[in-house]
Amino acid sequence: MSPGANAGKRDVTSSEPPETRPQDSPLVAAFLEKRQTLLLFLAARTRSMARAEDLVQDLFVKIRQMDPAAEVRAPGPLLYRMAANLLVDQARSAQRTERRDDQWRRDTRPTLGGEDIVEGPGADEAIIGRERVRQLAEAVAGLPPQMGRAFRLHKLEGLSQAQTAQAMGVSRKMIEQHIQAAVRRLTQSLRS
Repeated sequence: MSPGANAGKRDVTSSEPPETRPQDSPLVAAFLEKRQTLLLFLAARTRSMARAEDLVQDLFVKIRQMDPAAEVRAPGPLLYRMAANLLVDQARSAQRTERRDDQWRRDTRPTLGGEDIVEGPGADEAIIGRERVRQLAEAVAGLPPQMGRAFRLHKLEGLSQAQTAQAMGVSRKMIEQHIQAAVRRLTQSLRS
């Protein structure tokens, strides 16, 4: 292509400032000119630069969807009105989300006097439970080696008595005796 072939056309992807693109409507041109002040306007109201950026982007999308031939007498004030409306829409959406989430929480969690009730054990019960587990672990550790191994394999690791017998190289009857004796010793140990 010759250098003069594109002389009358502009490349909108070039480094040319966006304000000079010929297809932009006066409203888009006003937006591009006031983008930074619109961003600051929204950031001051949302107290979040990220949310303000999102709103400015939403505003640009709305403007681009408008008919470019539409007559706009005062594009600046219209842009600020549209930005304020987007801010109101976002606030209403956030309120609806919060109400929906609160309703879901009320529907799915038990409450007493407006306060959530925790379904887990209380702090004192949790401490007692941990102490009992510690005592049980000590008692299991104090069992004779073969008895302790049979108990751990069958009761704690979930092996059947036959699998435990095979793993230990003894009869199933011996495993039954070890487990019964272990349960008796552990019960006595935990009662004292």
